[in-house]
Amino acid sequence: MELTILGSGGCTVIPKPCCSCRVCEEAREKGVPFARTGPSVFVHDIRLLIDTPAEIALQLNRERIRKVDYLLLTHLDPDHVEGFRVVEQLALDFRTWNAYPDKRIRLLLPHGLRGKIRELRSAYGPLIDFYVEQGFVEVVEFDEVMEIEGIRIQAVPVDRGGQAVYLYVFEDGERKIVYAPCDIKPFPETRKEVQEPDCLLIQPGIFEEGLKHDFHYPSDHVSRTTLYTFEETVALARRIRAGSVVFVHLEEYWNRGHGEYLTIEEGLSNMRFAHDGMRVQV
Repeated sequence: MELTILGSGGCTVIPKPCCSCRVCEEAREKGVPFARTGPSVFVHDIRLLIDTPAEIALQLNRERIRKVDYLLLTHLDPDHVEGFRVVEQLALDFRTWNAYPDKRIRLLLPHGLRGKIRELRSAYGPLIDFYVEQGFVEVVEFDEVMEIEGIRIQAVPVDRGGQAVYLYVFEDGERKIVYAPCDIKPFPETRKEVQEPDCLLIQPGIFEEGLKHDFHYPSDHVSRTTLYTFEETVALARRIRAGSVVFVHLEEYWNRGHGEYLTIEEGLSNMRFAHDGMRVQV
């Protein structure tokens, strides 16, 4: 299986608009891999896009993705769905204001997101209703497991109370990839499906030191309810016996540039920090 990390950034892109910190200035000067856009991944084997940040059209063009057949969403936070309109840009035939039938995107929707996705709205009402009516999207609902062209996809829910969050497991009979980019605490590590992946793509979690403005997360900070610390994430990856780890969803406020992440990698085994455009072959 082959993936491209379309966007390795998190809630805020790097460089952050109007920010003159050293990380953002370096990113402006050098571009990718120092610059990072919002969280998204493309699975080449089945032409599947995971999440649609605001920059998704730019990402698809930058990586010269020629066709998108399927779309998955991990959850509905703005940094993961602001670019949902890309389905219209991909499929629209301006002559009719409907879709080219062969460009219609199949949205693979776990049942837990079925009701919540209608909360994404525009002046036309729920976006999903408009996109389905126009023919841009075909909704394919599934419980937990489905198979596409020989690749098994399993949606594993994260127990976030009223917030619907999924991580995804991809298997082709020989290899297993787990994609868990954001809001993954408590990680469902006791489930057999997520154990012993050949590759785990996961957010590194909170860095306790070296943050912008000399900030330190207090013990009751809201981010601690959704994220582990970096050390806890490394320990988690080792507990589930991940063959390799790629850290994604790298936040600007962690105050680390591409070179600093490379330095951290030197002290780790089989663990890398993602950058925009990174290819991952498993």
